[in-house]
Amino acid sequence: MKDTMLCRRMFLKSSAFFAATVLGAKSAFAKIIEGDLLERELVNGGLPEGKLSLYNQNIGERLSVTYRNSFGEYCNDALQAINWLFRCHGSNETTSMDLRVIEYLNRLDDGLGGGNEIHIVSGYRSPSYNSRLRSKSKGVAKNSLHMKGMAVDLVIPGVGLDRIRQTALALAAGGVGYYPRSGFVHIDSGAFRSW
Repeated sequence: MKDTMLCRRMFLKSSAFFAATVLGAKSAFAKIIEGDLLERELVNGGLPEGKLSLYNQNIGERLSVTYRNSFGEYCNDALQAINWLFRCHGSNETTSMDLRVIEYLNRLDDGLGGGNEIHIVSGYRSPSYNSRLRSKSKGVAKNSLHMKGMAVDLVIPGVGLDRIRQTALALAAGGVGYYPRSGFVHIDSGAFRSW
């Protein structure tokens, strides 16, 4: 019900969007994730909806949201809710999370069977908070993609870290960092690489 309330205007917008898609226009989704499979799905009129179930461990808040409909159209209210949930817990600042990292999370969840609650260990970090973390740990990058809203450190209860890592690597959608001692996997929307 909450998903419906966030995007009640999505249906009307979807009709116009679908007409544009049939006429050959690409959606924002198509611009983010290119590929033959995506093109086929758009032409056939059906992508799986973009849905996420999230829990931010640092602030104790949950969000279950449909952020993209089956025509590839994003819901701004849902994206704002995601941005708020991913806010820097050290400064309470927000940013616009990169849509590629949101889609990466969605694809990761789907690859793990779907419907998982993804626990966020770290989302957006303000530059000042990132500097504080760097002063305490050598493992925090000076130019961290967290400061650009392009990275997420996560864990999924009931799913092993190695399985999360292997699934993320198979997607090859961005960076994958494996931190078993700290208890999380890092994904980002930068270039594909792993560590």
